[in-house]
Amino acid sequence: MRFVMKCGGSTLAALPDAFFADMAELVKQGRLPIIVHGGGPAISETLTKLGIETEFVNGLRKTNEAVLDVVEMVLAGQINKLIVRRIGHAGARAVGLSGVDAGLLTSEPVENAHEVGLVGRVTDVNAGLIDGVVEMGYVPVIAPIGLGRDGLQRYNINADTAAGAVASQLGTERLVVVTDVPGIMKTVDGEKRVLPVVTVAEIEAMIESGDIYGGMIPKVRAAIDCIQGQVREVVIVSGTEPRILSRVLDGEAVGTRIVRE
Repeated sequence: MRFVMKCGGSTLAALPDAFFADMAELVKQGRLPIIVHGGGPAISETLTKLGIETEFVNGLRKTNEAVLDVVEMVLAGQINKLIVRRIGHAGARAVGLSGVDAGLLTSEPVENAHEVGLVGRVTDVNAGLIDGVVEMGYVPVIAPIGLGRDGLQRYNINADTAAGAVASQLGTERLVVVTDVPGIMKTVDGEKRVLPVVTVAEIEAMIESGDIYGGMIPKVRAAIDCIQGQVREVVIVSGTEPRILSRVLDGEAVGTRIVRE
């Protein structure tokens, strides 16, 4: 069994060793994750140190070549290898990949490229490369840097969007989004509560009303894009909860499940 997991870079620093131990146990059981990761805060910190200005437009980082150099360095180098090390330390084996490797994530500019620059959307996934890594018993860890069809132009891809594309094209049944929040929150009777299940239509209404905003919008948009073909659901969970991956795969009601209808 395979499942796709997305983990944010800010979440990664807070994940306990127990999270990776749980993942390693799943690998022993033949339940292999395919990980797509982000690294926004680390990218911002490095850009600041280098004196390179950055800004966000509707949750997406405005990217030029200078910013892209830093994005690739931090994601494919620093963050990617940190995840590989932590998985290895927990007793499983992982292989770090960038979307540039063997055309793993073929990409093209997003529709509003005139506003955000070199930000891309995934048009194709080299599923054969992922299958080969998984068949050898390794956990693929993917940094979301895309490559244009010309084989030269790189693109900065939102990690949530990349994870959704990977899950969709691999036909996995479930996408698990590991964050630093327990799920999609909504204020009910003056109290914020986790919604156990939401539909695509409800998400659109919550975006319209402002209940879902900022960086959460790309997460739920990616989830909506992902729910097609064999993908049945997307689950948003907190990575600090005990045995969260095992609990999700065992069908326990944790976090927020996003379903088609």
